[in-house]
Amino acid sequence: MHPSDSPPGLLNSFRVLGDGLLGTLQDRAELVSLELQEEKFRLIQTFIWICAAMFTAAMALMFASLTLVYFFWESARLAVFGGLTCGYTIFAVVIVLAFRRYLARQPRPFDATIAELKEDRACIPKTF
Repeated sequence: MHPSDSPPGLLNSFRVLGDGLLGTLQDRAELVSLELQEEKFRLIQTFIWICAAMFTAAMALMFASLTLVYFFWESARLAVFGGLTCGYTIFAVVIVLAFRRYLARQPRPFDATIAELKEDRACIPKTF
């Protein structure tokens, strides 16, 4: 008789239960790892887009402002500086509000893992 041919008993049941539990934990750990990689990639991608947008916008605003001030240097220099300041302030507020709305629409991290864990808990009998 081989060890694998042993009759089912309490010890064998614990082995099967332990194997199932470890398999489930391994699956959940792999899912967390995958979601963590996705979140890292999305964060890096978002950071790159923000940096590129900020750099190009800053350069465009700087040169547009310099050009505008140069044209009105003799006649309305202070009015141009005041107008640019108000315009940039309004633009910054709009950008911040749009970015907050963007962040609010993003999916929560680890949603799939949380859903799987809820399903796992629902499968466990509550007889104790």
